[in-house]
Amino acid sequence: MATLYKLGSSGPVVKQIQGALHLVQDGQFGPLTREALMTWQREHNLTPDGIAGPATLAKLLPAVVKQAFNLKKSRRVITDIVIHCTASREGQAMTVDQIRAEHKKNGWSDIGYHYVIGLNGEKWNGRDVDLIGAHVNGYNAHSIGISYVGGLENKPGVPYNKLKAKDTRTEAQKASLLSLLEELRKLYPKAKISGHRDFSPDKNHNGIVEPQEWIKSCPSFDAKKEYSRI
Repeated sequence: MATLYKLGSSGPVVKQIQGALHLVQDGQFGPLTREALMTWQREHNLTPDGIAGPATLAKLLPAVVKQAFNLKKSRRVITDIVIHCTASREGQAMTVDQIRAEHKKNGWSDIGYHYVIGLNGEKWNGRDVDLIGAHVNGYNAHSIGISYVGGLENKPGVPYNKLKAKDTRTEAQKASLLSLLEELRKLYPKAKISGHRDFSPDKNHNGIVEPQEWIKSCPSFDAKKEYSRI
């Protein structure tokens, strides 16, 4: 069930909502935030209930996305928008510069992803979208790569290679990712939105990439299903 932000809610997503409404960003959804949101909803032909659900967030937060990302249409033909995770522990903060440094250690020219979303919904540009990324083998030429920070459980004492895949997205990450995808859909209306695991080979040739066929679990949730209506 989608999270609703309303009177009494608090946290980083509320700050994003307040920022988009040009309010003081204290992270507390109070009467002023509700009133401002209702006014905005009326102006955008949405039910003026003062509640930020999926429909409201999809229209409201792209304003924030445009300010944070250097969104432009790639000169490449884009057929796929691929969602990834950094395969890092839940709650472990990473910056785009740290990820870039790790990727360069692999011998790559730059970070492999085109966009990165941090734990608190931070929005970072990665590799220029005009350049082919390094994020999904065999499909890089015509795809855009997006990664959220996280994707693994965080159990003290458990070695990294023993940690299980987990959808660790914070509410702020979910909101940022949704709004980014809404904007990318406008730029690439025919591109398919999928998760990295969906590009695993269909070994039994039944037309479905099943869990036992995944090369990796990234992005640790069913991106194709979650974003099927965008």
